[in-house]
Amino acid sequence: MENLALISVVAVLALGIFSQWLAWRIQWPSIVIMSIAGLLIGPVLGWINPEAALGDLYGPLISLAVAVILFEGSSNLDIREIKGISKSVTRIVTIGAFLAWILGSLAAHYFAGLQWEIAFIIGGLFVVTGPTVIIPLLRSAKLKSRTAAVLKWEGIIVDPAGPLLALFAYEVIKVLSNEQLTMSNLLSFFGGAGLAILLGLAVGVLITVMATKGQFPEYLKSPIVLALVLICFMLAEVIMHETGMLAVTVMGLTIGRSKKYVSSIGNLGHFVENVSVMLTSTVFILLTASLPRETIAQMFTLPILAFVLVTLFVVRPLSIWISTIGTELDRNEKILIGWIAPRGIVALTVAGYFSSILVNDGYDEASLLTALTFALVIITVCAHGFTIGPLAKRLHLASNEPPGILIIGASNFAASLGEELENLGIPALIMDPSKGRLNLATAKGVQTFEGQILSEQARFAVDLTPYSTILSMTGDASYNALVSQSFAPEFGFNNTFSLPVAVNHQMNASELPISLKAHLLFREDATFTELNRKINTVYEIGEISIAEIENTENWLDELPEQITPLFIKKENEAIVFVTLRKKINLEEGDILVVLQPKNEKKEPTA
Repeated sequence: MENLALISVVAVLALGIFSQWLAWRIQWPSIVIMSIAGLLIGPVLGWINPEAALGDLYGPLISLAVAVILFEGSSNLDIREIKGISKSVTRIVTIGAFLAWILGSLAAHYFAGLQWEIAFIIGGLFVVTGPTVIIPLLRSAKLKSRTAAVLKWEGIIVDPAGPLLALFAYEVIKVLSNEQLTMSNLLSFFGGAGLAILLGLAVGVLITVMATKGQFPEYLKSPIVLALVLICFMLAEVIMHETGMLAVTVMGLTIGRSKKYVSSIGNLGHFVENVSVMLTSTVFILLTASLPRETIAQMFTLPILAFVLVTLFVVRPLSIWISTIGTELDRNEKILIGWIAPRGIVALTVAGYFSSILVNDGYDEASLLTALTFALVIITVCAHGFTIGPLAKRLHLASNEPPGILIIGASNFAASLGEELENLGIPALIMDPSKGRLNLATAKGVQTFEGQILSEQARFAVDLTPYSTILSMTGDASYNALVSQSFAPEFGFNNTFSLPVAVNHQMNASELPISLKAHLLFREDATFTELNRKINTVYEIGEISIAEIENTENWLDELPEQITPLFIKKENEAIVFVTLRKKINLEEGDILVVLQPKNEKKEPTA
């Protein structure tokens, strides 16, 4: 039994992370790959049943994982993200959620054939979307910041509200159906929810105060916060079932707001985000792999499919359109937001809980809840996962341009590089706190932004979504290193580059580690000072066709010393920057961009 549990846990962990990697490689929504993987190893092939292998630990492990995911999402929310759309977000998470509850309940009764009592419980639960499914979709679709902010805020705020609505409906049903129960049940419900909010607020304030006073050693800061998240969730669940998610969401919102004022807790994000990615992958596969085959058969019955279709094409769009009347959202934004509402882990876990207690209360139809929920989750995940990108582009809510280049530091060389990128159809943005240094780039037609990239105000003022690569090219080596270190988690190490300020005489290039070579731009002697000196004198940025190069295997060694290779533009619009790690393959159709003397013959010497 121990080996079975060990094999199940390791297999699910490995498969979850591999699913995320495969989704990245083939550019599919990760949540779709995880769904397919879980169904294959579980009900389809019958290799693993995590629920049977883990036994009593199965439910608590999933609940704790959901708590961490909700905390991570809520702690990363910043009120500045919804500047100009706060009215829309407020309406969607209040009026929109209420309309979705009522309309969803009607659909569950008239189309799925559920009793009114069960219909109102499941209608409340299905208002959720949640960060476990929304955030992976937003990463892959690269929506414009305003639309992405609405979907993210809705998912995180409404996620704990769904279980509370379902629990509220259940308490009302108990009061109405049992004469021995009184309104004290409802009062205890509201009291429990209030205590959960106060608990989350108190723990969030406690962390903020202790971090401000330096009560956490740096190496223990993240583990302590993670432990307090789990404790907060557990205490709220003890107070009243299904309020733990509310408590950790409030806790995350409190800490997220404190990050604006307390810089010492601002570095928690990457640690918790990494844990959250792992848990999202793991939990979704745990749930789908534990799905019984009988449930799959029930999922494709006509009443359940009819309910899912009505939810997708009537309930969601109608609730969004009605709730956003007179708000800042335009027609295209309403269409996209009204379509995107995938359900995920919270709906699955809470539906299982209500299914068991309702069956025990004598509602036999409640046994369909698991099949109904899985059908809604799998169909919405696949439908929205595959359509969010194309629909966003069709509605002009996502960038149709190739991934752009963000250049930190305005200089004459940076302006010329940005101009060349724009000429090749690659969006470029140069950021610098000095308006004077940006004047040349502006004159060349390159997009500029006056601001400090490390400042939170600038990061929220500029939309970084269209840019997939960041180049740190200021005249301050330590600043370049700090920018690279700060943005490597967001852009990825392979898309984060830095320009040396001066030649390092302390260490020969051959002695540098390969990882550092791959991070430093251009040739060893191509420093900030030297490149700007050349561009200010008799050098210019030009292009060399690969057809002009005889030996494409050793082309770097054959280039004259006065020519500095900068980057290669591939036929698929991808940009590959030259770094100190010289191994770069040239292919037919590539364009090599170099810094060369003006009027220089462009063929490299043989």
